[in-house]
Amino acid sequence: MFTDYLSKGERDWKSGPGKGTSVKWPVGIGAKGNEGVAGMVRQMEGALGYVELIYAEQNKIPYGSVQNAKGKFVKADLDSTTAAAAAVAKSMPSDFRVSITNAPAPDAYPISSFTWLLIPVQSKPTPKGKIISDFLHWMLGPGQEMTKQLTYAPLPEEVE
Repeated sequence: MFTDYLSKGERDWKSGPGKGTSVKWPVGIGAKGNEGVAGMVRQMEGALGYVELIYAEQNKIPYGSVQNAKGKFVKADLDSTTAAAAAVAKSMPSDFRVSITNAPAPDAYPISSFTWLLIPVQSKPTPKGKIISDFLHWMLGPGQEMTKQLTYAPLPEEVE
């Protein structure tokens, strides 16, 4: 998500390091995962890193605001993440394959993403398949009421 955001805002970044899970950083040292990045940033004065909001919240890691597509500096929180999803809902393809980084809304946090589940469209009817189906229906319905207490942004009505 971080490199996707950088690629959308800077032409040089897009044609240079680019976006993806593994990029060639122009300078610095990379680290893997939330824990690795946080540990590296703590060790290096002036370092910059990106970790998930839930990780920062749970570990009481201070973080700053990031400039979004509308030029506003927005701090990550559950509402600004939901606002990013709502901002792209009308242009979202039917398969939901969309990046919501740098969403065009003044209150949207620009480094936001959905959490993805890969589930076969068609599978044999099995007890396990029924459990997965029931879970998905709960997750997209009544489970949305629990998202904030679990430090996840709820889906906006436009996406549900």
